[in-house]
Amino acid sequence: MTDFNVDDIVVGTVTGIQKYGIFVSLDNDYSGLIHISEVSDGFVSNLNDYVEEGEKIKVKIIEKSNSSHHLKLSIKGIDYRISKHKNRKIKETEKGFNTLHEKLPLWIDKKLNEISEKRVING
Repeated sequence: MTDFNVDDIVVGTVTGIQKYGIFVSLDNDYSGLIHISEVSDGFVSNLNDYVEEGEKIKVKIIEKSNSSHHLKLSIKGIDYRISKHKNRKIKETEKGFNTLHEKLPLWIDKKLNEISEKRVING
């Protein structure tokens, strides 16, 4: 079990996102909530714009309850990203690459026609 203290910046894993905050697991014993007011100094309309479930982030501990093992957390004013790029999963469509397969010949013909027309105009 890790000993956590107020003002520590530690790494946790996002376990859930609700309209009012982000749930974070820090280890097997401690978990916490980043209330929406502790995300940014500006207006936050969608917490999914900041984190995604399963992402590891840095959090600052702003309040600790030893009896319940719950922490109040913040990412406001800290560089909370461990990876600079959000790992967004690419959703596969039902058609897969079929759209590309169907459209590519049309796109190539269209572009070749445009090039031919420019050559005629420019002489």
